[in-house]
Formats: sequence, structure tokens, C-alpha cells
Amino acid sequence: MIIKELVSNLSILITSLFLYTQTTGAPSLRVSSAMKTKVIAGVLAGVLSNILMQYSMDFNDTIIDLRHIPLIIVTYYGGVVPAILSTLLIGIGRLIIGVNISSFLGVVLVAFVAVTTLLTRRLNVNRGIKVFITLTASNIVFTIMVCYLLQSVQVLLFLVPVFWAISYTAGFVAFYLIEYVRESQRVLEQYKSEASTDSLTGLNNVRKFDQLFNEACMQAERKGEKLSLLFIDIDHFKSVNDTYGHKEGDQVLIELGELLKNTVRSFDIVSRNGGEEFTVILLDCPMERGEEISERIREAVQEHPFMLTTGNVINVTVSVGLACYNETTEKPSALLEDADEALYEAKKTGRNKVCASSRFAYSNI
Repeated sequence: MIIKELVSNLSILITSLFLYTQTTGAPSLRVSSAMKTKVIAGVLAGVLSNILMQYSMDFNDTIIDLRHIPLIIVTYYGGVVPAILSTLLIGIGRLIIGVNISSFLGVVLVAFVAVTTLLTRRLNVNRGIKVFITLTASNIVFTIMVCYLLQSVQVLLFLVPVFWAISYTAGFVAFYLIEYVRESQRVLEQYKSEASTDSLTGLNNVRKFDQLFNEACMQAERKGEKLSLLFIDIDHFKSVNDTYGHKEGDQVLIELGELLKNTVRSFDIVSRNGGEEFTVILLDCPMERGEEISERIREAVQEHPFMLTTGNVINVTVSVGLACYNETTEKPSALLEDADEALYEAKKTGRNKVCASSRFAYSNI
């Protein structure tokens, strides 16, 4: 009967943790988490502990279960706030079940577990040792209290070893599950980021550009806003790679990406569409403003000293093609073609210049 109830507690605990991580979509609990996240975690841990108490072993007024494990988890990851909340909820739940010496000792045990976890999490040792120390301390105090309460050698000789074994199992399995889910979430987020981010420059890649461009087009049509698109290409970039090597060429691309982000408006969308070609989506931007930003980019690149990893400093220039819905371009979807044609015109007529899709060219003074 003792083993059955403790195994039931273990099953409920692991199932609840798994369902929580899979269904809530909540961010990982950390000491640096938002207060709302900590409060929710503390409350949920307290509720889970109260559920575990409903499936406890009953020895007259004494009930034995794994209520301390959820408390250890949220205290270890979330710190003081979830520790206090879950401790209060566990204590209230235990007193509701019955007010007696056993319940008061149970509240003391829970408070001890919370304080011990807060202290051990600060130790400069690996997580496994911290968990072991916390579980061992709580098991020792539990043993002292249960020996005082039950005073039956026959029951204690069986109960205490079984409780220790299942307490250790529950604690380590719970932490393993949480770390496994956290690592899975981290890898998933990394894959999502890599699927939408250019690995060299950290800008949006062409896939993300397509998504954001389509969204911007729909928004521009729906709201009747202007939408400008810049195609930017490094002039004679092949000669940079041929002269200095592809590693140094990559350094130029990285610096140009940073320069573009710092030159455009904070809400504009900068992407690397491949090779030495970049795009900027200028949201709610009329033609005249797009021309100003384009020229600012051209001048900033021309005047910027590009530092190579070898210590050499070189200068590069860019050509820019500009199209604007609904001034140069009738439909937002045609911006790509018009901006590309404008870029070709800038390249063909001398480079280091800005051309609009109307064939109007300026700069290179």
C-alpha cells in the first residue's frame, strides 16, 4: 500500500510536469523571469502539491506524499517569489485537511525545504549535486518528523527506505524531464531562428524577407499606406573577394549589415537576400522619404572604412534601386520587379548611385 501510493504520487507528478511544459507554451522559469511568470509557476506548484496530498498515505493524522518535489522545482528555477507562493498554498492545503501536530510539522517541513533549496541553489557545484543535497536534507528532516509522529518500528523500517528511494527518484526524474524539455525548446527556437535568419549577418534571410514583404504589401493595401522597397548591391564585390579572400569579403558583408540597420529607421526591415544583395522594406514611406533614406545609405557606405580581419581598411560603394507603392508602382507585388530594374539601371549607369524605378537617377556627385 505504501509503495502504491508513492508511485501514484510519482506518476501524477511526472505527468503534470510533462503536460504543463507541452500545453502552456510558457517561457522557461528563471530567477530573471517576469513577475507574472513567477507567480503563475508558484501557484501551479502549490496546486500540484495539493493534488499530491489528495493521493497520500494516511497514518491516522499523518499523511505522507511527494508534495515537496514541485516546491523544490519552482524554488530552484524561480527563486524566492514562487517559493513563498507555493509554500503558502501547500501550508494552507495541509491545514485544511486537518489541524493537528502532524499538519504543523508538515508546514515546518515545507518551509524547511523552500529555505534549503534557496540556499543550495547558490552553491558553486553542478545541478545534480544541488538536487541531491536538497533531497537528502528534506528526507532527513522528514525521517525525524515521521519517527516522532508514528513511533512504530515495523512501519518505519519499511516506510522510510521506500520514501527515500521514491523521493530521490521523483526529484531526479522531474529535473531530468524539465531539462530535457528546456533543451528541446532551445533547439527548436534555434532551428526557427536559423530558418529565418542569415547566419553570416544576423539579418533576415530571403525566406523571412518574403514573409515580411507579403505582410507589408497586404498592410499597405489595406491601410492605403505608401510602401517603398530598396534593392542594395555592393559594387565590384567580386574584386574584394578576389583581392582579399572570401573571409574578408564576409567581414565586409557583416559590417554592411550593421551599417544598414543603423542607417534606416528602427522599424524598417533589413534583409540579406543572398550574396552581396540586401533589401530594405521602408514601411509607410513615400517616394521622397525613400529617396532620402537611399541617399543616406549610399553616402554612409561610401564614407565608412571597412576594417578587415587582417587590419587592412578598404572602402566600398553600393548601388541602390528604389520603388514605391503607389507612386512608381501600381501594385505592391510589383515592387520587387521595379526595384530590381532600378538597381540594374544604377549598375549600368555608373554604380555608387540611387535609381528609382521611374529611371530617375541622381547622386554620384
